[in-house]
Amino acid sequence: MQRTIRMPHIAKRVLSLLVGLAVESFGIALITKSNLGTSPISSIAWVFALRFPQISFGVTTFAMNVAFVVLEILLLRRDFHPIQFLQLAVTFWFSATLDASMMLLAWFSPDAWRLRTIGLLLGCFILALGICMEVAPGLIMVPGEGAVRALQIVTKARFGTLKVCFDVSLIVIATALSFVFFGRLNGLGIGTVVAAVITGQIVNFLNRHMRFVAPTDPAQKAR
Repeated sequence: MQRTIRMPHIAKRVLSLLVGLAVESFGIALITKSNLGTSPISSIAWVFALRFPQISFGVTTFAMNVAFVVLEILLLRRDFHPIQFLQLAVTFWFSATLDASMMLLAWFSPDAWRLRTIGLLLGCFILALGICMEVAPGLIMVPGEGAVRALQIVTKARFGTLKVCFDVSLIVIATALSFVFFGRLNGLGIGTVVAAVITGQIVNFLNRHMRFVAPTDPAQKAR
């Protein structure tokens, strides 16, 4: 009788994390290329990429996430464990796939509002799907979420509340930088607000109706 070779559960978790990050990056690229703004977590990086076009969106995203890790270190101090530096490896992969996604979508720059809206909504759905795949394995938080988690540990406030405040702060900073660099709003727009409002709702919907790789192997639990 032929024996079925099963992928180790930890390998499935790592694969789900990496694929999820790549899917997330494509969703963010599609939102950005729809010319209605970008996602809140990418807003500062996108404004810098527009101001310094010789630096790619992926590079500015990596730099921004390094800043998030530094913020974690400042907040947690002794409670920041060396293994958390793996967030930088995860960020490198995410930033590389973001640049690849931007290249794949180089042809997509719609002027019609109908195409922009379709691109934005599809991008939000893809971003939400990637978030589900990234978070489900319970391996490593990306620095943006890690910074919010550090704030939660220090302030004892709710994660969801801090996440909203964190995203709003990023948008405010990105808006200020946009006016400093260009004298007007550039790189941000209604799409940034829409992404902030509906992406989490789509994540909740997908988690209710789809199965993703869990931290523990269901086959092991059933034994």
